[in-house]
Amino acid sequence: METWSFDTLLLVFGGGIVGAAFGGLWSVIMCAGLVVLGSAIVFAGGPDYLLMQVALGPVFGPHVGGFAAGLAAAAYAAGVRNNHPGGSAKDILSPLIGTSWDVMAMGGIFSLAGHALLQLVVLIPILNKADGVAVAVIVSSMVSRLLFFREAPWGSRESIKKIGYFNTDNYAISWAPWQAAPSRHTVVGLGMGLIAGALALGLKAALAPLAATGAVSPAAAFVIPYIMGWVLAILSLIPLNLATGTVQQVPVAHAMAIFGSLTALHTGSVVLAGIAGILGALIQELLARMFYNHGSTHIDPPAFAILVGTMVLNLIF
Repeated sequence: METWSFDTLLLVFGGGIVGAAFGGLWSVIMCAGLVVLGSAIVFAGGPDYLLMQVALGPVFGPHVGGFAAGLAAAAYAAGVRNNHPGGSAKDILSPLIGTSWDVMAMGGIFSLAGHALLQLVVLIPILNKADGVAVAVIVSSMVSRLLFFREAPWGSRESIKKIGYFNTDNYAISWAPWQAAPSRHTVVGLGMGLIAGALALGLKAALAPLAATGAVSPAAAFVIPYIMGWVLAILSLIPLNLATGTVQQVPVAHAMAIFGSLTALHTGSVVLAGIAGILGALIQELLARMFYNHGSTHIDPPAFAILVGTMVLNLIF
């Protein structure tokens, strides 16, 4: 698929419309499902098109219709059109199909912006050591907050002054308050880091011989071990949309998974992957307090943690 062809740009725009219609969370869950299907096709000896061009690429990757478009559309619906079904741009669970045509078109526009951002990120030294998809998601979210709410990346000055920048008012303003306590997210980080690290090493061992013979592309042979822990964590978020109360309070651990899988791929150590998962949990919560809790829109703490963590790990190793 050519990056700047008219057909590609149409697909990017269409994916953004669909992502906005479903809303941020459902769209990234759909993206994770496409990764599973794409990976299965690769293992069966098929092409990596569904994995690399659709699930993680311009058609429906997280930086376009598979997440970022839904975040931007939610910010526009709440901040400009005042027709967000949940009333808040932080609500990424509600589909936006019931809003208005321009809300979904805004998803398409931001999908195009995310596609362009990714092409730019890979050209910038140091920044291109980070997961480019995560960079595009965060930049897009910051831009939509500024455009539609006239608000800085760190959020409301009034909230920061009243509560304190790193404080949570006893978790009242916390992102994912059920896991915000350090004793909770660190132990989950350890577990998810271990699982993702082991999964990455196992998949790498299975795919490396296939890549050596040309049966699997080098890109797919790296991406599948790297991303599968993330997929597991994303699919586990389905109860956030379908359940209520305590049943809804599942761990949000995809940043921890990426920290674990990338560390394992760099070092070959599951132990270090578990430690990296803890670091992912801590960084995720820190960034939530810095950029999510006091804001009016959704700047995704896991995506921000993935940006930071992948850059640091790739620079070190």
